Amino acid sequence: MRILSLALTAAVLATGVSAQTLDRIKANNEIRFGFRTDAAPLSYVNDQNRPDGYSPRVCDRIAQAIANRLKLSELNVQFLPVEPNNRFDKVASGEIDLLCGAATITLSRREKVDFSIPTYVDGTAVLLPRAADTGLASLAGKKVGMRSATTTEEAVTNSFAAAGIEAEMVRFASHPAGIKALAAGEIDAYFADQSILLANYIAAGLTDGFKMSQEILTIEKHGLALAKGDDEFQLLVDGVLSQMYADGTMEEIFRAALPGVEPGDALKALFVLAPTLP
Repeated sequence: MRILSLALTAAVLATGVSAQTLDRIKANNEIRFGFRTDAAPLSYVNDQNRPDGYSPRVCDRIAQAIANRLKLSELNVQFLPVEPNNRFDKVASGEIDLLCGAATITLSRREKVDFSIPTYVDGTAVLLPRAADTGLASLAGKKVGMRSATTTEEAVTNSFAAAGIEAEMVRFASHPAGIKALAAGEIDAYFADQSILLANYIAAGLTDGFKMSQEILTIEKHGLALAKGDDEFQLLVDGVLSQMYADGTMEEIFRAALPGVEPGDALKALFVLAPTLP
């Protein structure tokens, strides 16, 4: 896997396809991917200031396949940063062609955009001091943090409400900011997807003093978001992903993006349950 860049060129040959997004890609010789800059290891900016992570690596392969299908001798691939509160609007408006971040497939989001077949399975977990109890009840009356404008925010508030537990909810603009607040004792726990917690608390050097719960509040299927109603583009993306599942590329990308981490049972199931190829 080569290192991704903000402007990536792919040289390839093959058969042609057409659709509204594909027509624009062919006319402009350009595809625009949206990506999260702070959702490591799924989507982030690496030390070389380049997009990296599981989802951008998957989209890199999709770009090569699209260039193949459209018979483009070169394809300029733009990775454009997005925020949790504007990423789906950018897809719906056509500002980006495909969202390659950490995006959970939900019915409310599908009112605005369509999604590819699932590309990842994650779940909301909590990071807290090593000596703390991991049960939700132990957080009653305490400060708990989460990234704003995410499914984690909704999952945490709903879980606490359902359990009748009152706590002070503290929203952060980025995961590193939330982890930093936890390390400084400004909050008592921080919630996020398991994969994001793992990457951030290891990067922050908190493994000795803090722990991540093994229990999860949710099981969340991630997908690549695209404009509603563009069936041919969606079918092409789903076909490429299905081929990547079938030939082992998705598992290969997982192990490259999360070295030393073993995929969970739900993700292993995805590796074998992708749509059957013709």
